Amino acid sequence: MLEGLNEAQREAALHEDGPLLVVAGAGTGKTTTLAHRVAQLIGRGVPPERILLLTFARRAAAELLRRVDGLLGRAALDRPASSRVWGGTFHSVATRLLRQHGERIGLHPGFTIHDRGDSEDLLEVLRAELELGRGKRRFPRKATCLDIYSRCVNARAPLDGVLARAFPWCSEQVDGLKLLFRTFVDRKAEQRVLDYDDLLLFFHALLGTESAGAAVRAQFDHVLVDEYQDTNALQAELLDRLCPGGRGLTVVGDDAQAIYGFRAATVRNILDFSARHPGARTVVLAENYRSTPELLLATNRVIAQARERHPKDLWSRKPSGERPELVTCADETEQTEYVLARILERREQGMDLRRQAVLFRASHHSLHLEVELGRRGIPFHKYGGLRFVETAHVRDLLAFLRLAENPRDLLAGTRVLGLLPGVGPRTARTLLEPVQRAGSFASWEDGARVPSPARAHWTALVALCRELAAPTPPTLPVQLHRIRAFYAPLCEERYDHVPARLRDLEQLEQLAAGFADRGAFLGELTLEPPRSTQDLAGPPSLDEDHLVLSTIHSAKGLEFDAVHVIHAADGNIPSDLTTGSPEEIDEELRLFYVALSRAKRHLSVTFPLRWFDRPAGTGGRYAFAQLTRFLPPEVASAFELRTAFPETARPALPAEDAFLLPEVRGALRALWN
Repeated sequence: MLEGLNEAQREAALHEDGPLLVVAGAGTGKTTTLAHRVAQLIGRGVPPERILLLTFARRAAAELLRRVDGLLGRAALDRPASSRVWGGTFHSVATRLLRQHGERIGLHPGFTIHDRGDSEDLLEVLRAELELGRGKRRFPRKATCLDIYSRCVNARAPLDGVLARAFPWCSEQVDGLKLLFRTFVDRKAEQRVLDYDDLLLFFHALLGTESAGAAVRAQFDHVLVDEYQDTNALQAELLDRLCPGGRGLTVVGDDAQAIYGFRAATVRNILDFSARHPGARTVVLAENYRSTPELLLATNRVIAQARERHPKDLWSRKPSGERPELVTCADETEQTEYVLARILERREQGMDLRRQAVLFRASHHSLHLEVELGRRGIPFHKYGGLRFVETAHVRDLLAFLRLAENPRDLLAGTRVLGLLPGVGPRTARTLLEPVQRAGSFASWEDGARVPSPARAHWTALVALCRELAAPTPPTLPVQLHRIRAFYAPLCEERYDHVPARLRDLEQLEQLAAGFADRGAFLGELTLEPPRSTQDLAGPPSLDEDHLVLSTIHSAKGLEFDAVHVIHAADGNIPSDLTTGSPEEIDEELRLFYVALSRAKRHLSVTFPLRWFDRPAGTGGRYAFAQLTRFLPPEVASAFELRTAFPETARPALPAEDAFLLPEVRGALRALWN
């Protein structure tokens, strides 16, 4: 089972029961090591159902367990793990355990889950109810309010401190924010809903009680955590309660890739693991299987500038390759021309577009490049943008299911009723009040007063809600089919691209066949939403190849044969919005390192000398930029320094034109005679 592991990977896989920290550098086989550790535990007799695997993406957990099954099969151990190991994200595992044990702390097991959009909408409703936006000073908008609330909960930090550090422009609204957040907590309790932050907070409380905490801990002998550098303070406390003293706890991560401070993640968790768990063993994975030695030399020098880190120099047995490029461009136009020339050149040499990527700090940095790609007919896919479940038609359909699952869910009810012509927020609230009190739709069947434009749909809506909320409802695909039939004409009245939207809903109906019940389906889509839907991306491309454009954050965990990092100018990398403290600058350095370490064979960093306050050619003013502070001379020496399009020898002027310049100067002098 251990065949093919290097010495450090083998040490991690064979570790016993004490706390273990695996510091896994980029491309050093982190997933392989973690899979072998799980397989070794099962191989030595640990029941798979007593192993908890925590990741930050369901797909990552599924891939890990698939590898575990392969290892067990190779060792002739007929113990498939994928269906028995507890694997999933922090939030999905918290949901599952709260459904099992939540009643011990007074949590109704039928709670529904709000995603970020739902939470923002509820805060907006409460903000209006409390008239917090009507003062003489601006009050934070709903998205900012949720960011503040989430930072306080996950960082375990008081509101005053969070505002001072991260949201100083909101400090004068501290009293209003406290009132808003108190009301927010109460309203969610009335409606039996939890949001993302609540899931971890209630799980933390569950583990803190004597009986429930003991019952949860008794379920697991080993807890393994992937991407530990991305955990926040609350998640670290959860692990302390799950594994008192660190017994049975294995965490894997790379402090050099801790880039989610804006989500309240803290690099301190991985840096201070040994101090938090005295006697913990630390294993460092330094052999890199991704990049060439020349690329590793550059990335090692970049990350060595971090003020505090687990020291490691990555190395590789790969054959030598070309040095990374640091390219100076006159402006953004020249940067685009150079990047595209290199991409097309490599394509002609046999490297598909999809094996090449352009990475950038902020989404708008790629706009000029996107325009030129479109003009030249080069297909591309940009990571980021609107998620599938954030599209209006999908949110509409899920609102029907959420309302049936929990009639007290005010936001779901408001969204459903708002689809009917003539029904606004105030009318919806009036219709929903008796439903919330009774927890059923009986009041709608007894002659509810509905605006006349909505009456044509009312009888069908009441029948649909009654069917969905019945003690024994139809199967989940049938439920979605009924909703689609009711919703289709409303969708046609409200939105464009209706055929594409309805196809999305058909896909959801097909997806629903794989779920046992409505609650599991809603939880899955809320906690692990699909990234996007291709149906709304425009006409399908007949070209199977496409270039990858991505923000650096979205590219974490990916790798490409060739990587172009653009706009490597101070103010862009690091962002001028995140240079207020040494900690923020350190995170920006790690983000730059993540971008560079995605490359396997070719790496190019481009730096435009001039930048415009508006797109070039539209009358904007320009200024000169400075190369990112993360490439000082001693680091830049690991790169091949070049200009985008160096001037070549120019042809000599024809003899008859050789006297043109003296004539011009003579005419200029004549002006002053």
